[in-house]
This record gives sequence, structure tokens and C-alpha cells, in this order.
Amino acid sequence: MKKTINQYMTGYTFLAILTAIFTASCESFVETDAPRSQLAGVEVFEDVATARAALANSYALLSNSVMLTGGIQGLSVSLGNYADELVPYGSGVSEQALFQNNLTAANADISALWNNSYNLVYALNAVIEGVGASSQISDVDKEALIGEAILMRSVVYFYLTNLFGEIPYTTTTDYVVNANLGKISVSEIFQRLEEDLNEAYQMLPEDYGNMLRTTPNKSVAAAMLARLYLYAGQWDEAAEKAGLVINNTALYTIESNIENVFLKESRSTLWQLSPFSEGQPTRDAQSFIFTSGPPPARALNSELVEAFEAGDLRRSHWIGEVTDGASVWHYANKYKQLAPLDISAEYTIAMRLEELYLIRAEARARTGDFSGAGADLNTIRQRAGLQDTEASSTAGLLDAIIYERRVELFSEQGHRWFDMKRTGRTDSVLSQSKPGWNPTDLLWPLPQNELLLNPALVPQNPGY
Repeated sequence: MKKTINQYMTGYTFLAILTAIFTASCESFVETDAPRSQLAGVEVFEDVATARAALANSYALLSNSVMLTGGIQGLSVSLGNYADELVPYGSGVSEQALFQNNLTAANADISALWNNSYNLVYALNAVIEGVGASSQISDVDKEALIGEAILMRSVVYFYLTNLFGEIPYTTTTDYVVNANLGKISVSEIFQRLEEDLNEAYQMLPEDYGNMLRTTPNKSVAAAMLARLYLYAGQWDEAAEKAGLVINNTALYTIESNIENVFLKESRSTLWQLSPFSEGQPTRDAQSFIFTSGPPPARALNSELVEAFEAGDLRRSHWIGEVTDGASVWHYANKYKQLAPLDISAEYTIAMRLEELYLIRAEARARTGDFSGAGADLNTIRQRAGLQDTEASSTAGLLDAIIYERRVELFSEQGHRWFDMKRTGRTDSVLSQSKPGWNPTDLLWPLPQNELLLNPALVPQNPGY
């Protein structure tokens, strides 16, 4: 099968680099001895092709095993269970613990997510250091490569801090430094993320490195800044950064046909991740689609399905239905390719334009721009075949925007959970539908084995 990750992996060179990076990144983040394998700048970053192949491995980790993967290790499935989007039907202990809000510090999947994330941070830091020290790579190529690595590292840190709260934030591969890193405050993490994303914005090119938008550009950095500012309550900045992306009509537009939104050629896509091999379906499709009932693993929560307004095209196009004649179950049907093809029809979308409209709508509503907020919200509603919002007050408009985020962004990287958390709705929503819900469940537990290895991570998050 043809390898397609950014179209840069070839033969022996890629395999040698991948082996070197994988061996290094699999060391524990808090390893107390020097890692057995280092990413040597002279060997791995000797030219732009090998450096690009090294960075391609980080994309592979992000799409296959860390955060943005559509598999059960990713945010779409785990936070769908943790919030109110999914109901697990399988026997998986982790999914049941997530659904019942019954996580513990000894949970193996929480530990794996933590370690995989920091292993990816290590690999990205190695790329940044190696490319920066290379004498063979041009300044233009250095900026693009380092900008991509900083952007990806920022994405990982953004999600980690929204899951765990205070966390270590490292920008080095120095194992002595990393072995004893303590946590820093969420406000400081957000400040560092702002600095990093602005640096990435300056470094990244305006255009994409390939036609399918599998490497981020300036607009992706601006979009991440808009999301960061929204979460931080910096409304003016959120609206400004979202506007930079929305106004870039040469690259982006809302797809008028709702069936085209998740195709890999969609013009509303800002950034997407390709499967490891061309022709393969997304992990999202494999995780969500089922063809017979009862569901073998998970299904959409009936409350989500019933939340859609009559005539909403997203209900008819993005939700599938299975019945055994007596019961009916539903699944997320945004990604529809389930079997291998000669060419993949879909890639996993990490960011898309619709989110930016909803970010700007909320930011405008919170700063008193009622008409501007309504216009942004209605752009999304109209594509869904719905009438303009009937909200007549700022509070009503904000509720309408949060509702629209729920039905537009469901099953995508945990938007529903993060929206409830940042707007203070978790207790009112989950205490009614989740018998295991406690207010301290806002944060996930820090992995117990990490606390034992590194006392600087103490104290444990409340409730665990």
C-alpha cells in the first residue's frame, strides 16, 4: 500500500528515521537516565527531506495514537463518552469508566494518553532543536518546519491542560530537565501557548505544503489562537483571529453541499490528517459506524439525536441509524468511508472553518455585537437548512451559539465537553444524566505512576 503521510516518506531513509525517532520517543517522559537513542541533528536533520520525514512521524503519532486520532485513544471517543455524546455498549473497562465518570489515577488509558502526548512533545522538541541547529537546511525551510512543530506541540499542550489542568510545559529534549519538571498554572500555560502560536504564525507560510492541507499554514495558527482566546475569555482577540481565517476566501469557504464537508477536498477544511496508507478509511469512521444492533462498541446518546431541530440537514446526513426491528440505535456518520479503497475519500479533520464562525459569533455576542454574532451563527444554520436564529437577547443568543456548537461539532475532538466545561454547564447537564458525576470531575486524574516517578507533579488533582 502507498504511504501518504505528507507524501514525504520514502524507502530506507524514512524507515531509519522513523526507527530512531520512535525509539527515542518511547522513553518515559520522566526518564531518569539518558535516553538510549538520541535524535542526532547531524544524522537526522542533514537536509530538508530527512527533516521532513522526521516531522512526518509526528503527524503519524498525532493521527494514529495521540489526541486527534479517531480511535478509542483519541478525544472524539473518550470525551464523547465522558460528556453526553456517546453511550458505550462494549465491554471495554476504560469506556465504561469514562461514561460513568469513574476515572482513577491508576487508569491505564489515562496513563497512556499522558505518556503518548509527552512522547510526541519530545519528538517535536527534537525536530525544533535539530532543524534549528542544522547547517544544511535553508532558513526558509527551517522556518516552515519549526513552525509546524511548534504548532503541533501547542495543540498537544492545549488539550493536555484542558484535560488535566496544571501540567509540565517543556520545550527541550534535555532528560535531566524533563525528569524533574513541575506543573505550572493554567494561566501561565495559556500565556506560553499564545507566545508559541504567535511564533508559529510568523514562521508558517500563507499557503499549504500540499493540496490536501495535511500540513498547517498561517491560518491554522490563527485558528488555534482564536480558540485559545475564546477559552481564555479574550473576546476581542478571539473575534479578530477568527476573522483572519474567515476573510481568507481565496482558501476557505463554507461548503454549500453538506455531503462535501468531510471529504478530503473540502474547502472548509483548515487542517486534516491523512491515514497511514492511502485508501484506508479514517479511524473516526471505524470507531463510530456500525451496521447491526445492538452496537458492538458505542452509539450516539439519544438525547443528542433528539436535540436536532426538525429539518436540520445535519441530522439526516451526519447521523446514521440501525435497527433490529425492535430497537433503534444511531451513530456519527460524518465520515462515511468504512472499507479500503484505491484512494481515501476522507482524512481526519483537525480544524474546519465552521468552528471559526462559531468562535467569532460567541466572541461578538459577548462584546455586544448582537447583529454580527447573529450573522455568523446564521451562516452555519443556513447551510444546515434552518431558518435564522430567533434569539432576541444576548443571553438567548449565547445559548443558541452553544447549542449550535453541539449539533455542528458533535463527535469531533471533544468540543462538547470543553464547551460545557468552559461555560460552567457541566454540573447542570451531567448531574442529571450521569449518576457518577462529581464537580471534581472537571479535571482528569494525573497518572499515579507519573506522580511516583516525579514528586514535583504532586499534588494530585482534587477528587482522586
